[in-house]
Amino acid sequence: MQKICYASGDNVIKPIRKAVFPVAGLGTRFLPATKAIPKEMLPIIDKPLIQYAVEEAIAAGITEMIFVTGRSKAAIGDHFDANLELEAQLVAKGKIDVRDMVHNIVPEGVSCIFVRQPTPKGLGDAVLCAAPAVGDAPFAVLLADDLMRGSVSPTEELVTAYAASRGNWLSVLKVEPEAVTKYGIVRPGAAVPEGEISVAGLVEKPSPAAAPSHLAAMGRYVFEPEIFTILRKLGPGFGGEIQLADAIDILAAQGKVRGKLMGARHYDCGSKFGYMTAIIDHGLGHDDFRAPLLSFLKKRLAQEVEAESRHPEIPGNPAV
Repeated sequence: MQKICYASGDNVIKPIRKAVFPVAGLGTRFLPATKAIPKEMLPIIDKPLIQYAVEEAIAAGITEMIFVTGRSKAAIGDHFDANLELEAQLVAKGKIDVRDMVHNIVPEGVSCIFVRQPTPKGLGDAVLCAAPAVGDAPFAVLLADDLMRGSVSPTEELVTAYAASRGNWLSVLKVEPEAVTKYGIVRPGAAVPEGEISVAGLVEKPSPAAAPSHLAAMGRYVFEPEIFTILRKLGPGFGGEIQLADAIDILAAQGKVRGKLMGARHYDCGSKFGYMTAIIDHGLGHDDFRAPLLSFLKKRLAQEVEAESRHPEIPGNPAV
C-alpha cells in the first residue's frame, strides 16, 4: 500500500486516503432489476460493481471509503458489513476459503462511512454531501458504473500524479464521436507532458457538433477540497441537476485541472450493452470460465452466421 507525502515548495502534498463513492442513483436504465437492488450491486460474474471500485481504491492506497447513499441502498452497507451467521454456516460446512473471502471484503485498516443524499439532485450534489466526511483533505471520486480493467488502475494513476503535482485530476479517455453525448468532454488547453491533458474546461454531454474534443472524463477523479466551495454556489445545470462537470469547468478556467490519459480498459456498466461486454470480457479472463465460454461463443457465432446466410432478409434471425 502506498504511503506518499511529498513536500512541494512551502506546501506539503497530503496523501490521498479518502475516496467518495456516489451510489444514490436510481438505476432506472436497469429496471426492473434495480427496483429492489441497487445498480451498484449488479454482479460481474460473482462480484458486485461497487466492490470492484472499492478494491481499486484500496489498491491505490486509500483507506477511508465514503459512500453517498440514498433510499433503498441498504444492500450496499450490508455487503461491506460483517455477516456472522453466514460466516458461521460456511465454517460449519468446511468452506473456510469462502468464509475468508466473505470476511475480507473490507480488509483490516480500511473503514467505511455512509452518508445520505436526501434527494437525487445530481452528481455534484452527491459529492457535496460527502464534504463533512472528507474535511480539508484531498480525495478521490470513483463512479462504480465505470468499471476499469488493466494492470494499473486509473485511481492509482491519479494518486501518483497528485503525489508528484497537487491539483485536481481527471482520468481521460478518447471516445468515438457518437459517444460524446454520454460524458463530460474536455476542452483541451495548452500543451503538456505526454500522457497528460491540459484541461481548459469541461462540457457536460455535448452534442457531437458542439463537442470541444473527443476526450471524455471517465468516472475517476482526484480533487482538492476547494471543489466543495464551488459546488455550494452552483445552481442547477444539465438536466436540472447540480453537475460535477460544471464545478470542474470553473476550476479548469482557473488553470487548476489536469487530465491523465488512462491505460485501463473502460466498461460503461451504466448501459446494458456495456454491462454485457464487461461480463463477457471478465468471463474470458477467468481461469474457470475462459475455455467453456470461448467454446460457447464460437459455436453461437457459427449458428448466427449460418442462420443469417439462410435468411439474410431477417436481421438478427436466431439460429434454429
